[in-house]
Amino acid sequence: MAAAAPVSTVRRTAPAAPVAGTARQDPPWIRNTVIGFSVVAVAVFLVAPLAVLFIEAFRKGAQVYFASFTDPTAWNAIVLTLTVSAIAVPLNAVFGLAAAWCIARFRFPGRSLLLTLLDLPFAVSPVVAGLMFVLLLGVNGVVFGEHGPFPGWLDDHDIRIIFATPGIVIATIFVTLPFVARELIPLMEQQGADEELAAISLGANGRQMFRHVTLPNIRWALFYGIVLCNARAMGEFGAVSVVSGHIRNETNTLPLHIEILYNEYNFAASFAIASLLALVALFSLFAKVFVEWREARAASAAQ
Repeated sequence: MAAAAPVSTVRRTAPAAPVAGTARQDPPWIRNTVIGFSVVAVAVFLVAPLAVLFIEAFRKGAQVYFASFTDPTAWNAIVLTLTVSAIAVPLNAVFGLAAAWCIARFRFPGRSLLLTLLDLPFAVSPVVAGLMFVLLLGVNGVVFGEHGPFPGWLDDHDIRIIFATPGIVIATIFVTLPFVARELIPLMEQQGADEELAAISLGANGRQMFRHVTLPNIRWALFYGIVLCNARAMGEFGAVSVVSGHIRNETNTLPLHIEILYNEYNFAASFAIASLLALVALFSLFAKVFVEWREARAASAAQ
């Protein structure tokens, strides 16, 4: 009887499973190079100028620094800047809410055109925007000028728009127009209208729905949009420079006052006033971090 054929004892080993994530990692030298370049760029272009600003502001001591704010011209510039912001920011907040509601909740012909026009202040140079308002609303402009539909109307009623506070407010409103709306539109589109429709179906009117449903859902985005709008309104230079006329103690906002001080070689006062605007920018950054933290906390709580 023939013997049975031997059974092969060779084992086939399966290929080792790749370690998860190793194939997607870059070599350490690439990661370190990119991180180092980013840190250096931030330090050179962001941190260093800010540090130099405060160093120059306090170079002659704290007494000279705080004395720069006691100048009546500086106080007039501060008051005018706060006045312009107090008018422009609430108006843009109301407009931003209305525009975001209209664009995020409705589909209508011309919606894309409205979105494009909303970004117009970002595309047009502020200097060009200021010149546009001079040509439109000036005494010799195409609206109230001799050849416009209302010739001499401003002179007859003793109203000044250009080279006065109203012109500064109008120019500031134009350049800060998109900030609130652009913060609200993506959030409202992402959230949808289900909760609002549910509130309406349960008997709430429009005011109740907005107060108890819409506003709580968008409050942090609205707050951040207002902060950005206020920072831009207080720091606007180009459009305001064109429509203001640089009239000392009348139409000089803080950025224009800083330029005048610098051109007069009053460096200590110019850097001191500039540090005030820098503090506004830092407050905006801290507000951004705070809003992002609250949003992340709310998202984690919802999960």
